[in-house]
Amino acid sequence: METDTRKNRYAEAGVDIEAGNRFVDMIKPIVKRTHTSGVITEIGGFAGLFSLNLEHIKNPVLVSSTDGVGTKLKIAFMLDKHDTVGIDLVAMCVNDIVVQGATPLFFLDYISMGHLDPKRARDIVKGIAAGCMEAKCSLIGGETAEMPGFYPKDEYDLAGFVVGLADNGELLDGSEIGVGHKIIGIGSSGLHSNGYSLVRKILFEGLKMSVDDYVQDFGRTLGEELLEPTRIYARTISNLGRDFRIYGISHITGGGLVENPPRILSERTKAVIDRSTWTPHPIFHYLQKAGQISDHDMMLTFNNGLGLLIVVNEEEVDEVLLRLKAMGETAYCVGTVESREEGEDPVQFTGNGS
Repeated sequence: METDTRKNRYAEAGVDIEAGNRFVDMIKPIVKRTHTSGVITEIGGFAGLFSLNLEHIKNPVLVSSTDGVGTKLKIAFMLDKHDTVGIDLVAMCVNDIVVQGATPLFFLDYISMGHLDPKRARDIVKGIAAGCMEAKCSLIGGETAEMPGFYPKDEYDLAGFVVGLADNGELLDGSEIGVGHKIIGIGSSGLHSNGYSLVRKILFEGLKMSVDDYVQDFGRTLGEELLEPTRIYARTISNLGRDFRIYGISHITGGGLVENPPRILSERTKAVIDRSTWTPHPIFHYLQKAGQISDHDMMLTFNNGLGLLIVVNEEEVDEVLLRLKAMGETAYCVGTVESREEGEDPVQFTGNGS
């Protein structure tokens, strides 16, 4: 009787324990499908356990990252569609570790809602599981927090955490990037998960558009375009790394093409990127024109159609491009690594965008 009273009083405060239990039962089979042989616990315990197989690695290093989806979630709220933002969550974390040469092992999520809606939360986890399967990593745990009064009605926030494994001798840190190396850009799927505060300001506040508006330039509704999931590049990088020498990889996330490439360059080198070598998705032209955004701000804010930059030998450019095409990627040779003089910007742009 006492236990029931406590539950009822907690429910009166806005936290439904039984709904939480139902939610866990709902997602167990979804989570199970992501598990690899390293997982040694079931969902529902206090912590997730993962067994490491280190036989093939001489100097093992754990590589980790955490991220969220940001205000792209607002688009999911507008559409009441929640089964793709989990893919974004995994992508934003996983892409940050695979570009350093790590293999993703396992993932954990944090979902926080004002009121737990089991169906909505299940859809979120479906997306997370889909992202994990694409990245070949296991979803081994997480936290779903019900926080009454903390979020507006029907809104929530997400955070993700990934742990991967690499050999210390094979980490990609850009330290061997040199003058003459070529830069290959791998296409993004669109905006990915960056710049959405500006995107919403331009489209919804400035142009008074709706997510249901059909946009001829995109060939679909505005909401469908904006909710396109972030590409996950784990399989692509793993495939390339088996046969080609990769000197460095830059994930083009927040900070765009201005701030991310310098992360892998030395003080003596710069990336010279030719904007005429690739065609950005229509969404980028649309935003630049509608928002009257300068070229510099576009390059600073968005990926502009390139999700990754990969640095390779000039002699291997054609073969790498062929391999990427065979894997279904859109890729271009977009630039060269050149010597940088004191005071020069680490990234320079030439050509006009197409």
